[in-house]
Amino acid sequence: MATQAAPDGFQGQAKHCINKQLFDLAMNALRPQPDLVLPPQVWRGRELAQAQEKTLSTGHALLDAQLPGSGWPLGNLVEILQREAQQHVWQLAGPALAEAMRRTRDPAVLVHPPYQPFGPALREQGIVPEHLLCVQAEPPAARLWATEQALRCADVGAVLAWLPRARAEDLRRLHLCAQGGDKLLLVFRGVDARGQSSPARVRLLVQGCDPMEVLVLKRRGPPLLQPLRLPAQPQKLSALLAARKARRPAVSLPTFTGSHVLDRTPSLAQ
Repeated sequence: MATQAAPDGFQGQAKHCINKQLFDLAMNALRPQPDLVLPPQVWRGRELAQAQEKTLSTGHALLDAQLPGSGWPLGNLVEILQREAQQHVWQLAGPALAEAMRRTRDPAVLVHPPYQPFGPALREQGIVPEHLLCVQAEPPAARLWATEQALRCADVGAVLAWLPRARAEDLRRLHLCAQGGDKLLLVFRGVDARGQSSPARVRLLVQGCDPMEVLVLKRRGPPLLQPLRLPAQPQKLSALLAARKARRPAVSLPTFTGSHVLDRTPSLAQ
């Protein structure tokens, strides 16, 4: 059955309407659009998230300024990667741990720390060594179990766990367990886990010794391309070492004015 073509006037009118709609769309795109009011759970990629969640200051102003909420997120997994477990990481975690123990008045659990905590140094940071519970567990499954039980315990204020062999599903389980409360949870892993997926709300890479170079690998906001330089020693200890170095007298080597015995030509008896 043959179809009847539309009159020329109708075709011209339809073409005019389509062109007008395209023109209006282009003009609307060029006009400045008002900023949308986003709910707290949604954030733009160019800015830090502003969700109202409980946080705890890290004790480092430079690091707080780069984290949503200006601190460690409580009730969430925070992952810290290192090439080798170092003692100076206490300077990174110590201020927040001391504040968490002060607020809750509850002990903190350390799951398989690589070094024996040094009581006087921790006390200088405000951490009461007698309120630290150290769990030594060599098998990875035992470490995970101890970490989960510490998170479920109502009388524990913070958990620091060294879990170099934890898998993504293991971390996800700990993350979900931490969301049941407001505890500080810091998990330390090796730098080889950098390419693996992680449910951590905040993920850091710590390199160097003095100063520490802290690279923010993951946060709710834009990527941070440059590492942060943080002191690896407490302020009082750094001042003490500097004063000790200033008091140390310079060691000068003795000088010889005459010929040395090794420079003399040996004489042969006739």
